[in-house]
Amino acid sequence: MNVPTQQPNERVWRNARLATMARGTAGIGIIENGAVVSRDGTLVFVGSEKDLPSCTHSEREEIDCEGRWITPGLVDCHTHLVHAGNRAHEFELRLRGATYQEIAAAGGGIISTLRSTRTASKEQLIDASLPRLDALIGEGVTTIEIKSGYGLDLATERRLLEAAQELSRIRPIHVHKTFLGAHAVPPEMAGRADAYIELLTQEMLPTLAAENLIDSVDGFCEHIAFTPAQIERVFATAASLGLRVRLHADQLSNLAGARLAATHHALSADHLEFSDESSIQALALSGTVAVLLPGAYYFLRERTAPRVDLLRLHHVPIAVATDCNPGTSPLTSLLLTMNMAATQFRLTVDECLLGVTRHAASALGMDNAVGTLEAGKRADLAIWNIEHPAELVYRMGFNPLHSRIWRGR
Repeated sequence: MNVPTQQPNERVWRNARLATMARGTAGIGIIENGAVVSRDGTLVFVGSEKDLPSCTHSEREEIDCEGRWITPGLVDCHTHLVHAGNRAHEFELRLRGATYQEIAAAGGGIISTLRSTRTASKEQLIDASLPRLDALIGEGVTTIEIKSGYGLDLATERRLLEAAQELSRIRPIHVHKTFLGAHAVPPEMAGRADAYIELLTQEMLPTLAAENLIDSVDGFCEHIAFTPAQIERVFATAASLGLRVRLHADQLSNLAGARLAATHHALSADHLEFSDESSIQALALSGTVAVLLPGAYYFLRERTAPRVDLLRLHHVPIAVATDCNPGTSPLTSLLLTMNMAATQFRLTVDECLLGVTRHAASALGMDNAVGTLEAGKRADLAIWNIEHPAELVYRMGFNPLHSRIWRGR
């Protein structure tokens, strides 16, 4: 159990090099010879060590970073981390030539994981998810988004969200809980997608929102999932409940999902492999974050990549996430995800690092609290044994984390 212990009033990390990721700074906001001060779990100073204020409290612990780099704690803004079972057999089928759509049509895909998840208790879901979560924590992740969507009935969706909530109690990490009831049509309602959306909007979503289990609402807008009109109904209900939305958009085809997300001022539009320029322009106007998921692109051996050139041209903020899930991205390394984003999508080092910090925080609507090293933000830090931040993107299968700080601890 994560039990807080008595901490000094102030804690200072000095003799460090900082990558603040702050807005208004060049690139990733490098400060040489820097220092960071936290008080009661909040950053109160970030800057040059020569400007370090004197201690104003009775206790101050000082940590010599010995020239190490400090970044904000990493943010994984798109995961399906809580689920039961795996889909290794489907991986074998894809190696033999089966497509994602063919596997789904044959009863595999999301429905396969649904069957395993519906029979799992909350405790079993937590036990299965902890190794995945611990792998991400071990790489400096301090904030994570976790979606439901493998239950597709009220009882199991509640159990998934409760398990995600419990993970934040037993590990030092902030969990943003996303309701993804509009992930697929459950097998008992096959061929009745509209009826399922009615159930979702009239019962599931309002009930779980009233139980304070939802931070945002997601949907899967695709030929094998839900139409834009059906997603519109989900988003309208979310808005009536005061919940922000996000969307799996344009992953397998162009249904103008990104434009739909922008119309509803979504926090993020995720995947975007088939998004066209008009949709990307809409994202720019709405302030919606583009979340790229190179793990799924790699695992499915896709050939159509997101138009990063257009995202840059129209100044759309780009986040990067693992998409940790059993079927299309069984990935539990945000460091490797950055390398994939650079090699597959040609993101720069700075874009990758901003994509797992500042922009990832924006994709969760949490940029006022995490994602940058700035006074007033939570004291969530990652301290690295590296000579230059590019190493965090360059290496594969290597973890240079020296220490991880969550809320100043």
